[in-house]
Amino acid sequence: MPLPFLTASDSAFDAHDEFDAALPHADHDQWRRPYRPGPWRVAAAALLLLLGSFMLLATVIVAFAGALTGTLVCLGAALLVVGSALRMLRAGVWVSRAGLRRVSFFGTRTVAWSEVTEIRTVQQPVRWLGLPRTVQGQALTAAGRSGSALPVLLTDHNADFLSRTEAFDRAADTLEAWAAEYAPAPAEA
Repeated sequence: MPLPFLTASDSAFDAHDEFDAALPHADHDQWRRPYRPGPWRVAAAALLLLLGSFMLLATVIVAFAGALTGTLVCLGAALLVVGSALRMLRAGVWVSRAGLRRVSFFGTRTVAWSEVTEIRTVQQPVRWLGLPRTVQGQALTAAGRSGSALPVLLTDHNADFLSRTEAFDRAADTLEAWAAEYAPAPAEA
């Protein structure tokens, strides 16, 4: 069963050992995540979905007991847990011909390619699994045309790339290739 929300196209990445082709997808107008979600993100979402299924079972039991208020509370809590798991799976960086989209748990920010001047990997303190603790690592950053710094796109210590250095390098190279293809070249001063 294909799960298109998890990855852009696994077969496109498995088929290409060389990344000469910046855009291995057929339809560049659809939003795509150019990397696979990491095991930490998938495991956390799976645990939340398991918890949600138990909460839905509890909702059915409470409904058969006849408590309407309790049923609605259990159903609302179960839907909140399932929605959180799905939002966690959707989080990450997405690209299309229109621009670059960074989806976080609480919000989404889209930047047109015309606003991006460069995407590069830098060494800096990064948050470990999104927690307040910081460690030295690599971050993929984007610079905006107006001189504004955009939020960090990816780090090698987030839920997608913790202990997966090669996957981080491949994702960074792919995002840089998308930027090279669609972001306009900076004007020479």
